[in-house]
Amino acid sequence: VHLIPVNPVREDGLNPKSRKRIMPDLLTEPPALDPVYEAHVYCNIPTIAERSMEGHAPHYFKLVSVQVLIRHGDRYPLYAIPKTKRPDIDCMLVPSRKPSHPQLEAFIKHMSKGSAAQMDGSLSSLPHFPSHSLCEMGELTQTGVVQHLRNGQLLREIYINKHKLLPSDWTAKQLYLETTGKSRTLQSALALLYTFLPDFDWKKINMRHQWSTIFCSGSCDCPMRNHYLEEEQRRQYSLRVKNNNLEKIYVDMAKIVGIPTRQLRASNPIDSLLCYFCHNVSFPCTKAGCIGMEHFKVIKRHQLEDERERQEKKLYFLYALLATHPLLNQTVNRLQRIAEGKKEEVFVLYSAHDVTLSPVLSALGITEARFPRFAARLVFELWQDGKRPKEHFIRILYNGADVTFQTSFCKDHYKRSSKPMCPLEKLVNFVKRDMFLIFNSTSYYDACHRRAL
Repeated sequence: VHLIPVNPVREDGLNPKSRKRIMPDLLTEPPALDPVYEAHVYCNIPTIAERSMEGHAPHYFKLVSVQVLIRHGDRYPLYAIPKTKRPDIDCMLVPSRKPSHPQLEAFIKHMSKGSAAQMDGSLSSLPHFPSHSLCEMGELTQTGVVQHLRNGQLLREIYINKHKLLPSDWTAKQLYLETTGKSRTLQSALALLYTFLPDFDWKKINMRHQWSTIFCSGSCDCPMRNHYLEEEQRRQYSLRVKNNNLEKIYVDMAKIVGIPTRQLRASNPIDSLLCYFCHNVSFPCTKAGCIGMEHFKVIKRHQLEDERERQEKKLYFLYALLATHPLLNQTVNRLQRIAEGKKEEVFVLYSAHDVTLSPVLSALGITEARFPRFAARLVFELWQDGKRPKEHFIRILYNGADVTFQTSFCKDHYKRSSKPMCPLEKLVNFVKRDMFLIFNSTSYYDACHRRAL
């Protein structure tokens, strides 16, 4: 018998010596644009435990703040395909049904008691978890709740258990929580917080309402932002008109459904079809035939090509800089206060939408990032150098991958630095000054009100 030595394997299945392989990709990355693969990534169906790069730093660094921007979890469509039966999806939470989570049952019980929470304005009238036997339009599904229970659990293991960001007797002042006024964003935030916090105490939950999907708060007046958005929409339209294959597919689908092509396009069928796809439900049929995988692939491929062209054409980038400045400015101001020694708002959660995350990624210069999937998370970590306590650094992570050095303001720093993060002042200078250079301006107000050249 020849005994062959092997490296010991830990209980979690990881080889202790192969530390570098932290992020195995569930699906092997295909070389070309594959609409089905990309749709799977977008669905983000909870399967095996996720490996992430959050919380990684040299041992002498201290984590002092974490700010998280999430997209809500999986939801029912916002649009219906006319003259078809709506996808049959149950929005009741049933712990015995997959996908589930060990804490789903406790979450449901706890959410039923939430009267002590402070909720801004209209948030207080929203339900704390989804509960319809046939989902309502835009409602969070059980999959969406489970996605964020998992996000919260993952972040807790790193930031609470390992880095002790919040003590067990945390106070309301140590958190800053903000959500848009949709039940799906509020419920996603609550699911993440439930598994993240050392102890979910309703009396300490103070949820602020943000009426704007780009979180511009009191700085939303920006005519040039709207100008670039309109230009971007024209670009989208012109790309669509050029795509003969897409037009044929729309004509074919409109015949199946029995409505004019224009009306079908207006009903945004990809939103509905993604729901069928993510929940493994057959696409709709009528007497005239069935919408099939080929229809889905062509529309999804066009969506991916549109995202690619959007990166190249820069109109969206100009829109993104102006759209996200108020949110990034708020983020930077808070990081600066904490770097100066303030102990408030050390953990921040913004619960938002794809139209919030996408421009933030673009404005930061993270061009390789995928469009925000369901339950996507963008994390800003603030670290203090233990050897030089006055020095602070940031790391930026997108869905667990470190994208710090993909940002426009820290690309070059990487080549010169031995530290795996970016000096805080690089982000500060970018948000306070460099964001406006492309507009030939020195301030947000000036960039917003100066006509395009």
